[in-house]
Amino acid sequence: MVTAFDGSVLVLALPAIASDFHARTPALSNLGSVLAIGALGALPLAALADRFGRRRLISIGVAGASIANFASGLAPSLEALALLRLVAVCFEVLVGGVATALIVEEAPPGRRGQAVSVLALLGAVGTGITVISYPLLAPHWRWLFLAGGVGAVLAPAIWLKLPEGRTWLSARVGGSALRLLLQPAWRRRVVVIAAMTALLSVLFEPAGLLFTVYATDSLHLAPAAISVLIVVSAIAGGASYLAGGYLTDRYGRRGPAIVLTIAAVISTSLSFATATVGFYVGNVLWSAFASASTPAFGAWTAELFPTRARATAELTASVAGAIGSVVGLQAVGYLALSAGLGRAIELGGVAAIAGALLLFLLPETKQAPLPD
Repeated sequence: MVTAFDGSVLVLALPAIASDFHARTPALSNLGSVLAIGALGALPLAALADRFGRRRLISIGVAGASIANFASGLAPSLEALALLRLVAVCFEVLVGGVATALIVEEAPPGRRGQAVSVLALLGAVGTGITVISYPLLAPHWRWLFLAGGVGAVLAPAIWLKLPEGRTWLSARVGGSALRLLLQPAWRRRVVVIAAMTALLSVLFEPAGLLFTVYATDSLHLAPAAISVLIVVSAIAGGASYLAGGYLTDRYGRRGPAIVLTIAAVISTSLSFATATVGFYVGNVLWSAFASASTPAFGAWTAELFPTRARATAELTASVAGAIGSVVGLQAVGYLALSAGLGRAIELGGVAAIAGALLLFLLPETKQAPLPD
């Protein structure tokens, strides 16, 4: 929840940040590209989680993200903000990947999807706090980043009180997690998930980062109107997290993941291809479909890989997503100058559909025993 709180500040406050630093769309795309690179730093830390346990790395991730968030509130320039957010993203991605691995490992086989949905819902609560707070504070975005430093106080309690996972404790840990994932038994799955994540990120990263800029500059919506949209989308997303967890535990991982991902891609693209009403409807549907797919992906990707490398596998997908994010953001920054921001984002839907179709190459794993 703490990491989701400040992770959402940048998106919601991006128009005000752009105004303070006199940044246009290409500069904001470059900012997003720098942030995406932060996932690269999370990969070696995830390997430590596979070797030394989940609890310690979650605590370190919360502390690191919180310190970087606090420092972001003091950033004197867009470049400094980008560097600090890069560090924050590194730790936020680490916490998300390792926490997902821990939750799936400890949940009963028939309720793994629902367990992931609860974790996602906690993240949505953190985002909701930002959404409610920012209209009251706008345009003072720095205050929210400063408030994010509270996580540094909570990190020691996580280190001392969070029990280590029994599944990880019983696994035969040793050797390189990355080397294990490159073995024939797991390599194809790693490649498919990495390619899928990269292609989806070509659409979802620019859309997620720049939709408030599009709403402000192209649709001329006020911060309060954007916050109302985010609140409604968050409510739809919160309910969809729980619904998605139930669906994936009942009907499996592959079918729901494919259908919901394609639906999320279509609704996201339509959000930027229509006027204000379509933007509102598309965003709510985008949030609902994407949120419902989260438990399916969380349980599926964890079930596809062994405990000895599960956290590393989660972060490998994030690194691939970072590559796709950079490609998507740079393409949007270039195309927006001639085609407009909405059309530039919309074009990323072609790559995202291709990524969703790759999921047909992965096996169903519903309630399967977790590989050791």
